[in-house]
Amino acid sequence: MFRTLISTDELAGHTEDAGWAVVDCRFALDDPEKGRRGYLEAHVPGAVYAHLNDDLSGPIVAGGTGRHPLPDAVSFGDKLSNWGIDRGVQVVGYDDVGGAMAARLWWMLRWMGHDAAAVLDGGLPKWVREGRPTRGGPERRGRRTFEPAVREEFVVHVEEVAKHAGDPAWRIVDSRTGDRYRGEFEPIDPVAGHIPGAINAPHPAIADGDGVFLSPEAIRAYFGSLLGGVPPERTVFYCGSGVTAARNLLAFAHAGLGDARLYAGSWSEWITDPSRPIATA
Repeated sequence: MFRTLISTDELAGHTEDAGWAVVDCRFALDDPEKGRRGYLEAHVPGAVYAHLNDDLSGPIVAGGTGRHPLPDAVSFGDKLSNWGIDRGVQVVGYDDVGGAMAARLWWMLRWMGHDAAAVLDGGLPKWVREGRPTRGGPERRGRRTFEPAVREEFVVHVEEVAKHAGDPAWRIVDSRTGDRYRGEFEPIDPVAGHIPGAINAPHPAIADGDGVFLSPEAIRAYFGSLLGGVPPERTVFYCGSGVTAARNLLAFAHAGLGDARLYAGSWSEWITDPSRPIATA
C-alpha cells in the first residue's frame, strides 16, 4: 500500500491494473478549464480526471465559506464510486505543479478514511520527461461502492483557529508564499495578510525545482525548525483556500511526522468576517 508518495517507476506497472485508480488533478486557478484540456490531450493511461472546482470542492456560500469548501462526505463518496474507487483500490493522484493540486485529492481520501492514497512524485512532467506513455480522450472506470468513514479530527474549523492562534501550545501554519503571508502581494483574495499568530511555511520549500519532494530527512528538518516540538494534533495548516496546504500536510506525513490538521476554509474564509483580525509583515 502506498500512503504518501509513489515514484514513476512504482506506478508504471499498474496503470492498467483494475485494483489501481489513477486520477489526473491538473488545475490552474487563473484558467479553470486548462487542466481538463490538458487531460483530454494527453494523460497517464487509464487516468480519470478530477476538477478542483467541480469534483474536489463543495458549493461556495457567499460570505460564509472560502473559495474551495469541502464537499459533503456522501456526495464525494458517490463521486469516488463513479471513479471506480472502493476500499480495495490503490489511488494515485498527479498534476503538473509538484503535487500542489493532487495533494488535495490525497488529503480528501485520507479524510474520508481511505489510506491507500498517494501522489505521483514529480507528477506528469517527470512521467513525460522519462518517455513514459500517455494517451488522450476521456476515460471511465467501472463503478464501485465507496463507503465513507470520515475522520472529523482531520479538519479544524474557524472557531478553533481563532481560539488557538497565538497559543504557544499550538502552531497555525500559513502555507502560502512569504509575500502573500506578509500581505505584500495578494493576487486572488480581496484582503491581504495572514491570521495573527500564524507562522509561515511556504509549500514550495518541500520540493525541488522539478516538483520532486525533498527527502524525509530534509522535510523533518524544515518543519522541525518551525514547529518546536508541537504535536501534529495541535498543528494546523492553512493556505488561500485549503488546497496547497494539503501539499504541506502530505510532506509532513511523508516525513513520518504524523497527521497534522487542515483549516479547510483557510484565508479566503477567514476574511469573510470583517471582525476577524488580520496581521501583516
